[in-house]
Amino acid sequence: MLNNTMDDKVDAYKVGVGLMNESLPNVVEAYDQFTAECFADRALSGKHKQLVALGIALFANNEICTYYHVTEAISKGASPNEIMDAVAVAAAVGGGHAFSQGVTRVQQALSGKPASNLV
Repeated sequence: MLNNTMDDKVDAYKVGVGLMNESLPNVVEAYDQFTAECFADRALSGKHKQLVALGIALFANNEICTYYHVTEAISKGASPNEIMDAVAVAAAVGGGHAFSQGVTRVQQALSGKPASNLV
């Protein structure tokens, strides 16, 4: 059932892109060219770029991109362990984001001093 839900959401995105293409074809074409160039194999392989994109999608809480980049990572040869490793890194970044704000901005708000003056 979950795969049908994922496929339905990705399909709905593709339908939406198709509709946008009817009114703004140059924008859709430019976006497609831009993303194709960004995901091309260069210093990072396509697989590694998909894993990076998955981590960003998770951090951004973007459900459709999460589904899409899992599928693309698999198609580029990523193993389930590599995908879950990317998930773990995204979780660390997300936790680190909250932690870093807690030890700087929140402490600053509590003390009324700039973070650099907390020590």
